[in-house]
Amino acid sequence: MKYRQLGRTGMNVSEISFGAWAIGASWGKVDDKESLAALHKAADWGVNFIDTADVYGMGRSEKLIARLLKERKETIYVATKAGRKLDPHVADKYTPQNIRRFVDDSLKNLELQTLDLLQLHCPPTAVYYTPELFYALDEMVKSGKLRNYGVSVEKVEEALKAIEFPGVKTVQLIFNLFRQRPAELFFREARARRIGVLARVPLASGLLTGRMSRTSRFARDDHRNYNRKGQMFDRGETFAGVDFEKGLRAVEELKRILPKGISMTQFALRWILMHEAVSCAIPGAKRPEQVEDNCAASDLPRLSGKLMRQVQELYEKYIREDVHQRW
Repeated sequence: MKYRQLGRTGMNVSEISFGAWAIGASWGKVDDKESLAALHKAADWGVNFIDTADVYGMGRSEKLIARLLKERKETIYVATKAGRKLDPHVADKYTPQNIRRFVDDSLKNLELQTLDLLQLHCPPTAVYYTPELFYALDEMVKSGKLRNYGVSVEKVEEALKAIEFPGVKTVQLIFNLFRQRPAELFFREARARRIGVLARVPLASGLLTGRMSRTSRFARDDHRNYNRKGQMFDRGETFAGVDFEKGLRAVEELKRILPKGISMTQFALRWILMHEAVSCAIPGAKRPEQVEDNCAASDLPRLSGKLMRQVQELYEKYIREDVHQRW
């Protein structure tokens, strides 16, 4: 496992980390024993950064991570998120009082005194024009409840606005073979300001594993069943906002250029790591074998210029028109 600096946080994190949404909820059946085994497998591979949120199973994911932390001796950094418990989820509910309450809940679930990293959880755009909230986050750092804070965003424009606040040290956003826009302006600005970049949905909700087909079916409680059109939350969180059928056609062409000896999952993750602005990719996993497939991407050699150009051509052919300017 290789490691990269997470911006100005002082944390040196595994470039393949662990996304803990799937072990909480919204991805079909999940078994806590298997989830804990997956977390341990990640630590065995050298993963030292886990990304979760208070709403992933309404504390279930955070509590599983607390069990892992008790059972491991090595340093493992935990990032969680706050804000999506708000009902309704609107900008004026993002008050210092509400965020403090959510922080206290996460500290209790994780059995910690201080959070390594708190991220606002894809708030409405207007929140980025509310400096009072960011001042309150600064105070939480001073009080010792937070070591660092950042944001998780839906849109590149929100990321660019967020990093104007000096206390914002990280930005989490969707970046993968099917969502390439962050590599244009945002990555340049992030590097200039030493912002840690967390690439989420790196496998486009499983599309980029190459294991799906037109006959694939998803459980009733799996967001890939109920959120394809953005019925419950932002459409971009499900299959990265790509039309499922069109995504399958693009994946079939990607398979034709896949180098021998590596999986589609590893290829997709290695592509992300080719971008130096990225601190880490955070693929999810529910089973130990998924963790192994993910982590092996860190040991792969760099992709050739020819392969990078071929990926770009496929993006232009199948994906760009539908997603590039939307997020």
